[in-house]
Amino acid sequence: MAHLSLAAEPQYFRGQSLRSRALGLTLRHTVRPLLGLWTHLPFDVFPPNLVEHAAKLLPVHEGTMWRPVDLPTTTSEWLQAKGVADIGGGNDRAILYFHGGAFLTCGLNTHRRLVSRISYAAEQPVLNVGYRQMPYEPINESVADGVDGFRWLLDQGYLPENITIAGDSAGGYLAFSVARAVIDKGWGRPAGVVALSPLLDFDPTGKRAHRNANRCQTFPVHAVAKLGDVSLRLDTRRGVTAKRVDPVNMPLADMPPALIHVGSREVLMADAELMANRLVSAGVPCDLQVWEKQVHVFQAAASWVPEARLAIDEIGTFVRGLAEREVPAVVPAPVAAAPVAPTARVARL
Repeated sequence: MAHLSLAAEPQYFRGQSLRSRALGLTLRHTVRPLLGLWTHLPFDVFPPNLVEHAAKLLPVHEGTMWRPVDLPTTTSEWLQAKGVADIGGGNDRAILYFHGGAFLTCGLNTHRRLVSRISYAAEQPVLNVGYRQMPYEPINESVADGVDGFRWLLDQGYLPENITIAGDSAGGYLAFSVARAVIDKGWGRPAGVVALSPLLDFDPTGKRAHRNANRCQTFPVHAVAKLGDVSLRLDTRRGVTAKRVDPVNMPLADMPPALIHVGSREVLMADAELMANRLVSAGVPCDLQVWEKQVHVFQAAASWVPEARLAIDEIGTFVRGLAEREVPAVVPAPVAAAPVAPTARVARL
């Protein structure tokens, strides 16, 4: 199996708790077989996003407040963990977050719990973007919604160099893509990018050749390949003619510092290694943290898995530390005013 020589030196986090092992076994015998079945269907099937509706019942970090935010084409939410101030309270830093779900499922409800913990660890408010997804909209529209989210933060008074862009899985793809898009628009460079188990390359070649091709407890490698095929078919149906550039193939020299988390047996390790290698080779600081035998986006299980809580602490440390890095002063281009959102709600365990 192929093993990429890394310009980025990975940081390994050893150890796997009994709860983490139980989670891995559960996914291996439930989610992975279902995804394997999906890959062999001769047609595209898009089940309803039931998990997003069921997730409304999940509690969030104690004292978390959130309110809906209307972006031009989608609804998002502004979230503040307990004790976290926004710009009106003197906190001039914020996070733009994109949930995972293979561009097909999940949403604000499924990820509010994770986002609330990240907000608490980073001591920053979060705009959690409910971007449009397949099969209704192609991925370029998901990116456009992310750019609208960044613009909303600028309109609230946040400077680009004080905004960290983060996401998990497909949201990691969006985090890098949106960072690239706002830089290209001349709006300034974000503070940093955080990507958890990110999908960064739709080309399955590297993943098929990787040592983790058949070791991932969540995704069979063929599922990732089919997802790429599905996205291209949707682009064709929607008349998208421009070739989509995956994050690993984007210009990277002017990108902000990045933190990438990945489980040691994930099939997406191939993407994480390749992106870290290309960032560091381009002169961009990148912390690649590899977590022993942890499952895809294990951070979402922080209420149960101790390694997930440690990982979120690492995210908080990285995001807070971005304030100490030197960032060139950039004056963002003027943008349209954002609508005023309704009053916040408070959730308690």
